[in-house]
Amino acid sequence: MAGAKVKKKKDVINVRLVSTAKKVDGSTTGYFYIRTRNPKKLTNKLQFRLYDPIVRQHVMFNEEKERHQS
Repeated sequence: MAGAKVKKKKDVINVRLVSTAKKVDGSTTGYFYIRTRNPKKLTNKLQFRLYDPIVRQHVMFNEEKERHQS
């Protein structure tokens, strides 16, 4: 096709922000948020203080790479 535009690969990646909160039995809550970030601009791992509804508190969430489901 003449004049067809080629799509550029996206510069952003999906990351999973996983809660660091512990339940009473010592295991983590497993609650997470999905965010996008540009690895070229943000080289450090993301850390946010967000709400975890399982423990009903604001806790630290650390970045993990998003797993792709096949």
